[in-house]
Amino acid sequence: MGPVMPPVVTRFAPSPTGLLHLGSAYSAMVARNRAREAGGRFLLRIEDTDIRRCRREYETAILEDLKWLGLDWDGAVRRQSDHFSDYGRALGRLDALGLVYPCFCSRAEIEREIAASASAPHGPDGPLYPGTCRHLAPAERKRRIAAGREHCVRLDSERSAAVAGPFEFIDERRGRIEGQPLLMGDFVLARKDTPTSYHLSVTVDDHLQGVTLVTRGEDILPSTHVHVLLQRLLGYATPLYAHHGLITDPTGRRLAKRDKDLTIRSLRESGLSPEEVRRRILAAAGGQA
Repeated sequence: MGPVMPPVVTRFAPSPTGLLHLGSAYSAMVARNRAREAGGRFLLRIEDTDIRRCRREYETAILEDLKWLGLDWDGAVRRQSDHFSDYGRALGRLDALGLVYPCFCSRAEIEREIAASASAPHGPDGPLYPGTCRHLAPAERKRRIAAGREHCVRLDSERSAAVAGPFEFIDERRGRIEGQPLLMGDFVLARKDTPTSYHLSVTVDDHLQGVTLVTRGEDILPSTHVHVLLQRLLGYATPLYAHHGLITDPTGRRLAKRDKDLTIRSLRESGLSPEEVRRRILAAAGGQA
């Protein structure tokens, strides 16, 4: 007998900062179809840690639109804002390994330091944090925290890369990809107003939910490098990845939540049936789902 393959578990994890649009619905269709084809499980997770932008009414609307489209999911919906303790424990483990540090820099201070640098390193989203607070002495860090200074928590990427060692992950379309642990520099793990970040919470959630296949847009591929880095540091298994193409409008522009006429809700209200909307999504994606 050959090796027993783990069951396929996929997930769709929208942020409730707007209505569900064609691009996000396509991601949901891809994840659900992969799970159903393999007799696996399709999970739904609400990534609502951005307390300033997330709205419960958007969450309700997303769930309604998914059901209307016929995209059923398995089990209870996991809402990230209900699980801050999970992320806190993971952050504590990284802290115990000496891999994180408090950062007291304001956005304006970071921008000024980057502007003053002749060769500021860049990542996928622009200039990287210059590491100012990484060099603070432990006593100074404690003094500032005791004084009530606001701060976020960052990963020491160079030290983490040394601890993790070389790594790779597999993307179905691209094959084996060599991990780049320094790609995003000392990225944020917990914010000043939220005890976690996207990178930390998505890594912890995929582990706790037993996700074995992560399907998501190719625009998220750079983030996968740091997610796999965190998996190695935390002792998590690395799932298989499938980064799919993005749905664009006729001009080639990527769809976004600002495109109100391309939300599932607006298409529903225009009189289209679920089947017609699913066909429109597939047509925009070139027939792939």
